[in-house]
Amino acid sequence: MIYIGNHLSSTGGFAEMGKHALELGANTFAFFTRNPRGGKAKEIQQEDADRLLSLLEKHHFGPLVAHAPYTMNLCSDKENIRTFASDMLADDLQRMEYVPGQYYNFHPGSHVGQGVEVAIDYIATALNTAMFPAMQTTVLLETMAGKGTEVGGRFEELKAIIEKIDLPEKIGVCLDTCHIWDGGYDIEKQLDDVLKEFDQIIGLEKLKAIHLNDSKNPFGAHKDRHECLGQGYIGSRTLEAVITHPLLQDKPFILETPNEDAGYKQEIAWVKSVMRK
Repeated sequence: MIYIGNHLSSTGGFAEMGKHALELGANTFAFFTRNPRGGKAKEIQQEDADRLLSLLEKHHFGPLVAHAPYTMNLCSDKENIRTFASDMLADDLQRMEYVPGQYYNFHPGSHVGQGVEVAIDYIATALNTAMFPAMQTTVLLETMAGKGTEVGGRFEELKAIIEKIDLPEKIGVCLDTCHIWDGGYDIEKQLDDVLKEFDQIIGLEKLKAIHLNDSKNPFGAHKDRHECLGQGYIGSRTLEAVITHPLLQDKPFILETPNEDAGYKQEIAWVKSVMRK
């Protein structure tokens, strides 16, 4: 069974997002924990969260993949930005307990010239401060395209963060097809080798979710611009290989393509049709 969905707005509440996902044909979805640009989060009502949990169980949803705001830079060169990000992370992980058993995904951040090693220490420290033994959420580091001073463009950088985490059983990785393509991992010609490299460096048991995106950029561009499925440089054939790869089954696939509802509905149906071939 494949779990496929897309990013949904949380403005209508948890239960409304679940209903919206069903209308699109999805059996998982992603949502931002607050405004993608940061700021105060909307208050959560337990009754709303309970309605969502009931819907997820009734319709056999896979794990949801919450997304942290893009402004959450745990390894900024400015202390006030790191503090803001760390506080946001800690608050989000507490809020995620309203819908236990899901994933919380975030971009590791940009070191802004400090160097990757310094950034990795900052990121690990923030995670170790925010994570707690009783939490029921798994935190996911997202693979990045390696543009500018982004951390996470190489599997080795994610491994270095994971090795510093005090609760290693509560951390994993979300693999973004656009990001790794742009980052120089050739999933068109060497998908098996890329997954083998991931396994050797990080371990496939840590791969928990997939962001399924095409790319507006040629291979290795280090730019990170998503495209609709089959309309970019990655292409339908490669995306089909990702969707059907035996090592990637039973993971939530989240679409982050530049679409409205009609486009997402078509893409979700296409992904399901690929799995039925």
